[in-house]
Amino acid sequence: METTTIKLHSLQFDNSRTYLTAALFVIGNIIMPQLFHLIPQGGVTWLPIYFFTLIGAYKYGWRVGLLTALASSVINSLLFGMPPVAALPAIMIKSGLLAIFAGYAAARFRKASLWMLATVVLAYQFTGTLAEWALKTDFMAACQDFRIGIPGMLLQILGGWLLLNFVLTDNRK
Repeated sequence: METTTIKLHSLQFDNSRTYLTAALFVIGNIIMPQLFHLIPQGGVTWLPIYFFTLIGAYKYGWRVGLLTALASSVINSLLFGMPPVAALPAIMIKSGLLAIFAGYAAARFRKASLWMLATVVLAYQFTGTLAEWALKTDFMAACQDFRIGIPGMLLQILGGWLLLNFVLTDNRK
């Protein structure tokens, strides 16, 4: 599969576009989990709360990703009770790591290949699992995403690649 260079942005905190863009991705991170929670075990299998954090951070920079990660986790928990408050620290850590890793990879490599997105997803999941293990002191609970969430990781990689390379492109011919 051919990967083209895509136009990426690095929005700053002093730019109102940063907050508007993050708000749009937060809305996506609210709607998508609600849809997947209609499926039994949909949240833990498909990991939908991370999807638009990945897209936002990769396309618009780590700041948009971090705002999306933190706001969508808290808003979903407050409005729908998912994720449960007890799970918020681990999910916020993983979401924050995803925003940082995706923003860094996009800025460094300036393309969104399947390989690059797989590396970002595995990096945040592995590091986040270690952090979750430290929080919960239960290794098997910390490994839940690797035991149950493989479809969600694949969705992030493949769906993210399609969205970044074919839907959110700035390359006009």
